[in-house]
Amino acid sequence: MHLFQVPLTKLQGVGPQKAEELHALGISTVGDLIEYYPFRYEDYRIRELSEVKDGERITIQGTIASLPSMQRYGGKSRLICRVTVESALVTAVWFNRAFLKDQLTVGREITLTGKWDQRRRHITVADSEFPDRSTAKTGTLQPVYSVGGNITQATIRKLIDRALTQYGSLIPEILPSELLERHSLIPRKEAITRIHRPENTNEGQEARRRMVYEELFLFQLKLQAYRATHVKQADGLVHPVNNEEIRRFVSQLPFLLTDSQKQVINEILHDMKQPYVMNRLLQGDVGAGKTVVAAVGLYATVRAGHQGALMVPTEILAEQHARSLGKLFEPFGIQVGLLTGSLTERKRRDILASLQMGLLDILVGTHALIQEDVFFRSLGLVVTDEQHRFGVNQRSILRRKGMNPDVLTMTATPIPRTLAITVFGDMDVSTLRERPKGRKPIKTYSVKHDMMDRVLGFIRKEAELGRQSFFICPLIEESEKLDVQNAIDLHMQLTQALPDLTIGLLHGRMTAAEKEATMAAFAAGETHVLVSTTVIEVGVDVPNATLMIIMDADRFGLSQLHQLRGRVGRGEHQSYCILIADPKSENGQERMKAMTDTDDGFEISRRDLEIRGPGEFFGTKQSGMPEFRLANLLNDFEVLEQARDDAAAMTSREEFWSSPIYGGLRDHLAREAQLIGEPLD
Repeated sequence: MHLFQVPLTKLQGVGPQKAEELHALGISTVGDLIEYYPFRYEDYRIRELSEVKDGERITIQGTIASLPSMQRYGGKSRLICRVTVESALVTAVWFNRAFLKDQLTVGREITLTGKWDQRRRHITVADSEFPDRSTAKTGTLQPVYSVGGNITQATIRKLIDRALTQYGSLIPEILPSELLERHSLIPRKEAITRIHRPENTNEGQEARRRMVYEELFLFQLKLQAYRATHVKQADGLVHPVNNEEIRRFVSQLPFLLTDSQKQVINEILHDMKQPYVMNRLLQGDVGAGKTVVAAVGLYATVRAGHQGALMVPTEILAEQHARSLGKLFEPFGIQVGLLTGSLTERKRRDILASLQMGLLDILVGTHALIQEDVFFRSLGLVVTDEQHRFGVNQRSILRRKGMNPDVLTMTATPIPRTLAITVFGDMDVSTLRERPKGRKPIKTYSVKHDMMDRVLGFIRKEAELGRQSFFICPLIEESEKLDVQNAIDLHMQLTQALPDLTIGLLHGRMTAAEKEATMAAFAAGETHVLVSTTVIEVGVDVPNATLMIIMDADRFGLSQLHQLRGRVGRGEHQSYCILIADPKSENGQERMKAMTDTDDGFEISRRDLEIRGPGEFFGTKQSGMPEFRLANLLNDFEVLEQARDDAAAMTSREEFWSSPIYGGLRDHLAREAQLIGEPLD
């Protein structure tokens, strides 16, 4: 019987109520219980005082040297006693352990675990045992689990011990011997047992290494199996790319491409020439020039006789992209259309008719692109910008509007390549690291709210130099729940404080026409300051804007702050970002420090991962990002890359799909439903 089919009530001492309490921890079967791993260990191994640093948790053994004294205050108690340890006198203090007083007799041996105060030779006792009665913990590493409700550490330890004793012999080996030998991994049964019952640190580390590899390998196996059975199939459009035409298009661009852009363009065009469907992720820092790279791909698909689609998350961005692509493609006779929810019915009908007849070459739009009545004559390339803003279904609907078109997905939330490989494992990953030449780093400062007068002075100074400023705040109007500055109030305050400047206002509840007029005025330099909510977060490009001020910056996530900062620094002038934050916000201050330390988006993302953890960072539901039980994607990236290479090599071999040696892995894939139904997106 498979351990994940054995109910908890089969364990001695687990009735329906206890099973319900375990269920609240996500433990439903004996298999779940056995794979409920500790997140750390408490070290009860006895150490010498000379080895211990101040403030460390230690376990020491000694002899009681004085009668205990008891102090009571406010219903609480403190028990103090002297203990001789290695011929030194140590003061031991217990809080709220009055029942121990009669057991602390002079001359009796005792083991103490707690926090060590080096200067006072003082231990605050968390745990104590008498060797003449019990030595259950002394000398061991005790696992510490996530617990709650009526399930205590003692309970979960006892139940896992019982499960290993009763069912340990049924723990199956999942990995084939070739992988165990290649990476010197211990058997699965031994690894799981050692994780829960390590004799020493090395044993625990070896056990963890084995199980981390397995966890990452099985995850990668799903992605690579999907890739082997779906992605690299010869059913895509072959784009006969003419290199001479591409060179002519690139030579007409108003700027030189970076080496990084050239490399990524080559990767994309290579994919487009192949008979399989391109599924490529293009990630790059804010302002790294992703749109131009996408433009080259769109040009190639049009020259090959097909149409291109670019889907973006906001109308402002769609309008901006339609304008910029229109300028780039105009000399080549390529027609660019715009489709958003705010078009008049007549204009919309005209666009859709032109698209279906093939008179439109490229369609830029919001999620309006995926509506039922949108038909392409021959869709060759789908580009989605800021893909995490769209649900899995939205992206796949757009893809199905053509006969297996090539897909390019872009994101300006750069993540370390290893993590991109994990989260978007069914995609090839291209990365833009370079910034266009001449871009100056943005100077970033974090200030308190009481420095607003100086901030207003900075706005005025930039305006005198002919530059413009963004002023961002988190909410549109007042909220009883959150004491944050709102856009409407802030606009009024700035209008009063800076009467000689023109202050614009932009927020999500304005009509599309109002938003467009406001952005057009700002882009034309008619507005000195634009007060906005985060609708300008992605892609808005105003080269003359040099100052980004973010109100209540501690309310924003790190990647979002970096995105907002990227709205300035797009021209030749030195640009600045000022974060107005609450100094009492602990996580907020951590984010402010990261922002002032670096403007490298990849480093920002690494810090964001450290603060938030991968599940929240990627949006677990949308990205397919698992919550790993043991693996830590920041620390275990080398294991992840090895696991990916192993899984890719294995699934590319014919014998993986037929040999009984790999039957267990194929069963695992079948249970995970990765080989049937909808592919991963």
